[in-house]
Amino acid sequence: MRFSFSICCAIVAASLALLPGCRVNRPTKDHAANQILYIATASDPRTFNPILITDASSGQIVGDLFESLIRLNPKTTLPEAGLAEKWEVAPDNKTITFHLRHDVNWFDGKPVTARDVLFTLAVIYDPKVPNSFRPILTIDKKPIVAEAPDDYTVVMHVPKPFAPLFYSIGIPVMPAHVLEPIWKAGNFNHTWNIDTPPIKLIGNGPYHMTRYAQSQVVQYDRNNQYWMKDEHGGQLPRLRGQAVTIVQDPNAAYLRYLSGQIDIYNPRPEEVPTLEAKAKELDITVKNIGVDTGSLFFSFNRNPRRFIKNGVTNPKLNWFTDLKFLQAMAHMVDKTAMINLVFHGLAVKAVADISPENKIFANPNLKDYDYDPKLAADMLEAAGYHLSKPGVRTDSKGNHLEFDLTTSTSSPERNQICTIFKQDLEGLGIKVNYRPLEFTTLVDKLDSSFDWDCVLIGFTGGIEPNDGANFYRSSGNLHIWNPNQPTPATPWEAEIDTLLDQGASEMDLPKRAPYYWKIQQILHDQLPIIETVRQQRYSSWKNSLENYQPTVWGLYKQEWMQFKAD
Repeated sequence: MRFSFSICCAIVAASLALLPGCRVNRPTKDHAANQILYIATASDPRTFNPILITDASSGQIVGDLFESLIRLNPKTTLPEAGLAEKWEVAPDNKTITFHLRHDVNWFDGKPVTARDVLFTLAVIYDPKVPNSFRPILTIDKKPIVAEAPDDYTVVMHVPKPFAPLFYSIGIPVMPAHVLEPIWKAGNFNHTWNIDTPPIKLIGNGPYHMTRYAQSQVVQYDRNNQYWMKDEHGGQLPRLRGQAVTIVQDPNAAYLRYLSGQIDIYNPRPEEVPTLEAKAKELDITVKNIGVDTGSLFFSFNRNPRRFIKNGVTNPKLNWFTDLKFLQAMAHMVDKTAMINLVFHGLAVKAVADISPENKIFANPNLKDYDYDPKLAADMLEAAGYHLSKPGVRTDSKGNHLEFDLTTSTSSPERNQICTIFKQDLEGLGIKVNYRPLEFTTLVDKLDSSFDWDCVLIGFTGGIEPNDGANFYRSSGNLHIWNPNQPTPATPWEAEIDTLLDQGASEMDLPKRAPYYWKIQQILHDQLPIIETVRQQRYSSWKNSLENYQPTVWGLYKQEWMQFKAD
């Protein structure tokens, strides 16, 4: 969720900074001396515990506090050294030995050792700890077996060759000396919530959190003991700190950028022409970095836990699992209108779950569901969903077709997409109760209560498709339409589970792609998700910020960012 809008801005933005209780210091003009980066995010975090994160906001807030064994280079899209400075793979591809750096410490001064890696894996595989990493790191329904011959060596054994390992093992390593006693006491799931004082968050990353004020700001200072150095042996990161302002209103975030209160901004499509026209005046750069790597889709809830109560099945479950109903819904997604009205032409139609930016794994052969209200109406009629009177459609048992639709309140674009969808469906005689929700409330419904009918939501995408196993796999906690299944609920979900295993076992990259193409084909045919559009992503930043190198896959060498002298 990145975005926002115009120019009587300076006065409005200045007044925003003076709201009672919001002690967010505005950036001084002397960035070169202070080296503090000011940015904004749309939502509060839900947790500070990186193992428990299921939302992008929490991931952004804690991302710089923790390091992983291996990093991803967003330019080459290849793995590179992190906490592990080197590694070896046995000839059978089933044993991998990681050699850890000897110069990495936790914020409290204790060394990062192999014990921390083993502890992190143990937590991830603990069935009592809900997390998104377990499905990604489960191979043939088995965990990775790890051992530590010494303090700085980790040997991992996998039951069979596992091609995604070097992408999937990029998990945040946790401090065993702090959290292992808590985990053994059964309290890990309640540790490091957002009420935790930042000083108690013991990480090993480039920054440590110094302050969190809910709905206001998160502040960070540089970790002066960070292990990474530049090419001259100089300290990294070069920035001395960061301030992340929480701005739920995208228009307010845009005003803050125009008035100089934040240094980096990802503009909405309607803002791009204005920023490009004012680039010289504002002394900023505006750059198209590519098509969104994620997926923005509608999904109908197929979860029996939501719709079967005391042996009585809510008719919505029958609709939402009826392929003819879902096909009709897919033909009611007016992607052209969404591109032109919502994204001002700066978007493309989404057909496959994997973005076309992923040149190897995106399936190029899928045929889109064309927007066709007449065809959709005919399909509904043929499936037994009849117009009982003008503007009212019922199923074969006389139940009125009516459902709730929701999305996050923090995105005006998603609100507009939902409004278009709602209006088109009401033209078919389907009543849609549209109620957008605050993001954390929405995630709670998706994760915990399952109290929803239809949602428009976006998931981030990655280079390695197996990293989406918690979404694809029937047992995954982010298998949004029916999560955490003990056994696959449908044959096609069982087939996806099998394809995931087969694709992960194939070590020849070109031979891996067809497995994931088939997964995308199944999702396209069975419609647990109905794709919408992908935005053309832009980034804008102050020209005084050096070494800011955004890509669709992340920031390249972000530790090298710094402000130059005016």
